[in-house]
Amino acid sequence: MMQKALFTKLVVILVSLLTSSFGFGGNTQNRFPVLRLTVIFNNIPFETHLTTSWGFSCVIEGTEQTILFDTGGDGKILLGNMSLMDIDPKSIDTVFLSHIHADHTGGVEAFLKRNPNVTVCLPESFPISFQQPITKYGARIRAVGNFTRLFDSVYSSGEMGDLIKEQALILKTSNGLVIITGCAHPGVVNVVQQARGRCNDNVYLLMGGFHLGGMTSAQIQQIIRALKALGVKKVAPSHCTGERAMSMFRDAWGEDFLQGGVGAIIEVLR
Repeated sequence: MMQKALFTKLVVILVSLLTSSFGFGGNTQNRFPVLRLTVIFNNIPFETHLTTSWGFSCVIEGTEQTILFDTGGDGKILLGNMSLMDIDPKSIDTVFLSHIHADHTGGVEAFLKRNPNVTVCLPESFPISFQQPITKYGARIRAVGNFTRLFDSVYSSGEMGDLIKEQALILKTSNGLVIITGCAHPGVVNVVQQARGRCNDNVYLLMGGFHLGGMTSAQIQQIIRALKALGVKKVAPSHCTGERAMSMFRDAWGEDFLQGGVGAIIEVLR
C-alpha cells in the first residue's frame, strides 16, 4: 500500500511539473510562453496558399484572452484563412475593432455566426446601428473612449483622431510594448507617443497599417525619423502603408523589418 501511495504521489508531482514547465492545461497565458501574432487577413501576400484581400486582421495568442484584432473586409475570406491556418473561431475570446471602416469590420457578422460568445471591444463612437446586430448574435460590447486597461498586460490606446476615430491595441511584454494599428488614421507617430506616454515603456514592435500610401518620400522619411527617435525597435508594416513607405521602412530597419502579410507569424517573449 505504501508503494502504491508513493507511486501515486510521484505521478501527481510529475504532472504538476509538466503543467508548469510546458504549459499543459491552465489558461492561455500558461500555454504560450510567447505572444503569437498571426496575420489572417491582408492585401499584402506572404503565405501563398492563403487568400489576399483589401483589409487587415490578426489573432493574438498568449495574453489572458485570445484576441481577434479586426475582421478584414470579407467574412468568407477571414474564416477560410483561419481554417487553412488551423485557427478555430471558437478559440477567440475578444474581438477588438480598431475603427469602423468596412475593410476592418466587414467580417464581423460572419465571425459571430461561428462564435457569438465573445466580447467585442470597439470605439465608443461606433453608432448604435453597428452595435445592435452584434448584441443580436449574443456577443457582449465593450465601448472604449479613453486609454483603457482591457485585461492583464493588454490596453486600448483609447479613441484617437478627429474625423476618423480609431483605437490601437497595446500589449506589454518583457521586451517592451507591442503596438498593433488598423490604419493609424490619427497618425502612426501620435499612436506611438500615446502608447509610450501612457504605459511608460519602450516600443519593441509596431505592426499593422500605417496609412502612408499617399505621402511623399520626404514626408515618409520624416515619420521614420520620428519613430526612430521614439525608439521603435522592430516594425511590421502592411495593409495601407503603401509600397513606397514599406520599401523605405525596410531600408531603415534592416533586419528589424518583419514580414506582416497574410499568414505571417510573429512571436514575442511575454
